[in-house]
Amino acid sequence: MSRHMWFGIGGVIIGLILLTVLPIWIPIVIIVAAIAIPIAIWAALGSSNRRRISGMRRRGQLGP
Repeated sequence: MSRHMWFGIGGVIIGLILLTVLPIWIPIVIIVAAIAIPIAIWAALGSSNRRRISGMRRRGQLGP
């Protein structure tokens, strides 16, 4: 898994733990942000950059 995927998973886990301590809306915001930020960054890339990064992953030049 890539480093960014670990950050996303960590954000979701922290949000789930905070569900027991804080008001319901704060952990939900954390969970949504942990999922939405990587997706927004990927969507912000142009199609040629996405294609280039995917090719680099296939060739093993980037993390899995």
